[in-house]
Amino acid sequence: MTYRELYDRGVRTLEEAGLEEAKLDARLLLEFICSTDRTVLLAHPEHPVTEKEQEDYEEALERRAGHIPLQYIIGSTEFMGLPFQVNPNVLIPRQDTETLVEEAMRDLCDGERLLDVGCGSGCILLSLLHYSNDCTGVAVDISEGALECARENADLLARTYEQDKTLPERVTFLKSDLLSHVEGSFDKILSNPPYIASDVVKTLMPEVKDHEPMSALDGGKEGLDLYERLIPEAFEHLIPGGSLLVEIGYDQGKAVEELFTKAGFVRVEVIKDLSGNDRVVRGSRSLL
Repeated sequence: MTYRELYDRGVRTLEEAGLEEAKLDARLLLEFICSTDRTVLLAHPEHPVTEKEQEDYEEALERRAGHIPLQYIIGSTEFMGLPFQVNPNVLIPRQDTETLVEEAMRDLCDGERLLDVGCGSGCILLSLLHYSNDCTGVAVDISEGALECARENADLLARTYEQDKTLPERVTFLKSDLLSHVEGSFDKILSNPPYIASDVVKTLMPEVKDHEPMSALDGGKEGLDLYERLIPEAFEHLIPGGSLLVEIGYDQGKAVEELFTKAGFVRVEVIKDLSGNDRVVRGSRSLL
């Protein structure tokens, strides 16, 4: 069987399963299985595939047709231009969350101490450490599986980029329910907590509600449960002048802003993402 014939079979399989991005997913899975790139389908469609590649591809197609996220099948994704391993223990990094990282980078200074609460894959903290100098961080999660994934990603970046060869040494991985086991103070605390209302979680696409970790999605009745705990705890772990930045749902700006103010934060602001939706709330601990 040729490369093109196998791809066409993949497209048909995923279209029959009702996947909107059937052509893209079929191509990405084929490239993953055959260790090729996007030029092969155009330049060498007659390229023969081995029996093993065909078997592995058909197995991957079956999993994707069952609405298992593409990123979990491939085992990786890209965030902030960097590679990150992902598995069902962690939420798949989204472009929306890049707004949180970019906002933190606006005033990130060399040598700052950072805390990522609910780190998941580690994409937030590790991206900030990659794009800064001499910063250190603590990555916190209640899931040991998530912490293991984050450790592996620190090692991956250290192997991939010369500038990150000391990255694993600059991160402490800590199992903790929010900040319950966290010690010390930080220049910046960041978090992308679960913020989807419980009733809304049930309506999400199968790839999300059936396969991504529910603990990283369900934010309680109104989606605010974790913010109500996190924000006052974070205030106590910030240096004077330090900042807390959290990702939010598009309709939660006002509610989370009020929680910041109630906890004693100053200079509280809501930042929009590239689509014009409220995406990040940040606030600072007063210098006084």
